[in-house]
Amino acid sequence: MSALAFALVIVAALLHAAWNLVAKKAGGDNRFVLLTAVMIVVVWLPVGLWAAWPAEGRAGLPGWGWREWGFVLASGVVHLAYFVTLLRGYRASDLTVVYPVARGTGPLLSSVFAVLVLGEHLSSLGGAGVLGVTLGVFLIAGGPGLLKSLMGQSGDAAQRARVKAGLLYGAATGCLIAGYTVIDGYAVKHLLISPILIDYFGNLLRIPFLLPQALRRRGHTWEAWRLQWRHALVVALLSPMAYVLVLYATRLAPLSHVAPAREVSMLFAALIGGRLLGEGDRWLRLLGAACIAVGVMALALG
Repeated sequence: MSALAFALVIVAALLHAAWNLVAKKAGGDNRFVLLTAVMIVVVWLPVGLWAAWPAEGRAGLPGWGWREWGFVLASGVVHLAYFVTLLRGYRASDLTVVYPVARGTGPLLSSVFAVLVLGEHLSSLGGAGVLGVTLGVFLIAGGPGLLKSLMGQSGDAAQRARVKAGLLYGAATGCLIAGYTVIDGYAVKHLLISPILIDYFGNLLRIPFLLPQALRRRGHTWEAWRLQWRHALVVALLSPMAYVLVLYATRLAPLSHVAPAREVSMLFAALIGGRLLGEGDRWLRLLGAACIAVGVMALALG
């Protein structure tokens, strides 16, 4: 991976961890997703128009065919499911459980898919990466305390339910991450769709899916927006920046290297979640985040 691609991934990881912190603090639901999508469409409209306009080196929107629009639609649907699932997980459990499990599951699923379906070979380094991810997920989710909680030896029923919910939502989010990573990576590398447009249209397509439900409960929607608009604005500013940087890095380096390198965001998230959100076992979870980050890097190299 080139130095420029690596720098883009590191900056994107920090931005990604930051907007996840804001989303966690907002405690939003589908209405928050809708508000964020609307703000992204409005705030980033000038950039979207610039990317859509044909110019030297890019075909622009007029050059799109059914494949380009199909991939954009698929990306928008998977991203919508990802965002909704992630926010539900944050309401049900800790950021330092949901977020690292989600970020570690995506690359792990990609490697398993490559071995079982595509017939690729997983080297000893890759196998070590699988073990690293597994250990990291275990530590991030609470380590030995997790086992005690799940077995009923510590904590109350509510805490055990919270841990289980975090693991389930984190794994589900990770599956969706793997899905949109493949879709968007192919779109920007092989179809040469602008990373800006893949993200912009993905947010635009969320609106018609979410708007009917919001309109049916207008009072609740306006109340949620009144309380959460500041958080939504921050997410609307940071989230597209983070993902567009990753997609540009994908053009400069193999997807199998960029996707695992993104997982350094888990280190930031574990630190932020421990210090700012008051979620316990900060050092244990930092160690787990490091194991996942090293593990997914080994998967990429193996």
